[in-house]
Amino acid sequence: MSTESLLHTPLFSLHTALGARMVPFAGYAMPLQYAEGIMAEHRHTRTQAGLFDVSHMGQVRLRARSGAVRDAALALEQLVPADIAGLASGRQRYTQFTNAQGGILDDLMVTRLGDDLLVVINAACKAADIAHMRAHLSDTCTLDVLEDRALLALQGPLAGQVLAALAPAVADMLFMDVRTLDIAGAACVVSRSGYTGEDGFEISVPAAQAEALARTLLAQPGVAPIGLGARDSLRLEAGLCLYGADIDETTTPVEAALEWSIQKSRRAGGVRAGGFPGAEIILAQLSEGTARRRVGLLPEGRAPVRGGAGLFADATLASPVGKVTSGGFGPTVDAPVAMGYVSTALAQPGQAVAAELRGRAVPCTVQALPFVPAGFRRTAG
Repeated sequence: MSTESLLHTPLFSLHTALGARMVPFAGYAMPLQYAEGIMAEHRHTRTQAGLFDVSHMGQVRLRARSGAVRDAALALEQLVPADIAGLASGRQRYTQFTNAQGGILDDLMVTRLGDDLLVVINAACKAADIAHMRAHLSDTCTLDVLEDRALLALQGPLAGQVLAALAPAVADMLFMDVRTLDIAGAACVVSRSGYTGEDGFEISVPAAQAEALARTLLAQPGVAPIGLGARDSLRLEAGLCLYGADIDETTTPVEAALEWSIQKSRRAGGVRAGGFPGAEIILAQLSEGTARRRVGLLPEGRAPVRGGAGLFADATLASPVGKVTSGGFGPTVDAPVAMGYVSTALAQPGQAVAAELRGRAVPCTVQALPFVPAGFRRTAG
């Protein structure tokens, strides 16, 4: 597909000026990599700071027609298993849209900012998610798709000091904090979060000011542009799910080892237990377990085992036990890494399984996630 026939983010011209290799992704022309290449970009993000364009993702503002943010939160709780009503202003939470079978329609981030809920959704699911919210929330909420805003992600161990030089207030922010801040003259909504496992920020900025802000950030010491290739290898090392690969409509949050995102208030016995699509199935899995679980996998050797590969009990490849959903080479681990689903009996770290790679068995060891320790800033100082 020609990139000319695809949608462009507000940073398209900057990507081409920087020499990016542009590829189709979720209907957009997006940078796969720049001149240094995926491995170098990955390592730069782990050691310094990388700037990602994630403007293809959807940004939606929800506001209750009553004006009470709690009403908007309770309405959204009818679609997700997370505690939204208990979310404090200036805080963000990860959750999922679920279906009647407990499967995941999409995963998303929800922020409470004053009287508004801000929702960030995946690009590939954007149209379906917006239609889903309009169908179920329009009676109680107004829904504003923020098409005039871009989204940047500044990620890596230097991200904090880089952004604090431009907006000193970010120095006090902890993981999942959200603030409205002026950065280089642009009115931004900044969250201390990301998709790499590193400390960092996601910055919603007016589209007209996105390129200027991106250039300002790239001019700071230690900051480099990073493409989709390194974004994928970084999130894989961090054990983070990719929608459509590791999670989809056939996987539940419990099978996907995402039960940490379902707070006590929404579980059996909680003050607002259930009430979301598939709740009966998901709550039963929380108490009774599941037949399969998402796990990390360390393949032997240097050859990556890719998504779709079958997983088996042993090297005979005679007893299927699951499949790989994401796989590649982990530059920080300096070895192949993968994620996939296995029978729950085999989901313990250290368990041996085998993956099929071009007709041969590759020994794999089940590994606790993440593969690389998270660098999130959870405490002050």
